[in-house]
Amino acid sequence: KLMDYTEAIDILKEKKDNTIKWGDDLSTEQEKYLTEVYGPTIVYNYPKKIKSFYMKENVSHHVNNEKTVMAFDILVPTIGEIIGGSIREDNYDILKHNMEDKKIDNLNWYLDLRKYGSVPHGGFGLGFERLIMLITGVSNIRDTISYPRYPKYCFA
Repeated sequence: KLMDYTEAIDILKEKKDNTIKWGDDLSTEQEKYLTEVYGPTIVYNYPKKIKSFYMKENVSHHVNNEKTVMAFDILVPTIGEIIGGSIREDNYDILKHNMEDKKIDNLNWYLDLRKYGSVPHGGFGLGFERLIMLITGVSNIRDTISYPRYPKYCFA
């Protein structure tokens, strides 16, 4: 199922959680609910204020005077989000403004990537451990981690 963030919020508000409102981030529980009802789901057009500074704004898509970004999450049953992605902001001045708005001042190297121009582009991230959960049917993400974990032990 392909659904706009606004549609996802409306569904959750009506059927699952009447306290959720437009602009809230979706919890894992809410993501799992959507996939229980609709199967694998892609949610897109998230509010700008809850997403990263580098996501490109939708020029023609606003909801209640709130800006949205060209971002998506792929949700799967029993896990929730497995992939998240977006179109990246390629305009230096807009990116700098977004960073200032979110009070990000330690990523000058990232700004430099756009300083002398860029091209339209996007990217995504796949949760590897979540993919292993999906493939194997393992229900606890801790059981998919590829290195040993136990109390009072940490790799240096």
